[in-house]
Amino acid sequence: MAVLGNALLIFCLRVTDVSMGTVRTIMIMRGMRKWAALIGFVEVSIWVVAISRVIGHIDNVWSVIGYSGGFAAGTLLGMWIEGKLALGNVDVRVISMTKGQEIALQIRQAGYGATQLQAEGQSGPVYIVNVVAPRKQVSEIMRLVNKVDATAFVTVEETRHVMRGHRRLAK
Repeated sequence: MAVLGNALLIFCLRVTDVSMGTVRTIMIMRGMRKWAALIGFVEVSIWVVAISRVIGHIDNVWSVIGYSGGFAAGTLLGMWIEGKLALGNVDVRVISMTKGQEIALQIRQAGYGATQLQAEGQSGPVYIVNVVAPRKQVSEIMRLVNKVDATAFVTVEETRHVMRGHRRLAK
């Protein structure tokens, strides 16, 4: 029973440190240096405990399986946590054949900044509406777009830094 208990502890330690590592990596990419450093300190401290337990029981296959399984599960958990945190901003680009003005109006009425352009697409004139917003707000922006034009072409791209511009009004 102690063998499986050790393997379970190693598994849990790895789930924790690997999920923290995933979030730390995202924070580095978003320029959140202080949080990334703090998470990195805790992450590596947990890793040292986990790896020492594996090395101390290297002849036990369950320790190795706990370590490997914890890595895999921690990767999935870290991705899930990062998705829930939805850190950073995105650039939402909406291309509509005929309803760009209405889409931009809906988005502005919801308190977002929207830049509207006329352009030429493969099939003729189109409207392009650009919105820079917190990543957490993508589903709300998509709801607004779909309400006006459910056939609009939409892309969402991560942005690293946003300087100046329109700030969303508090609701």
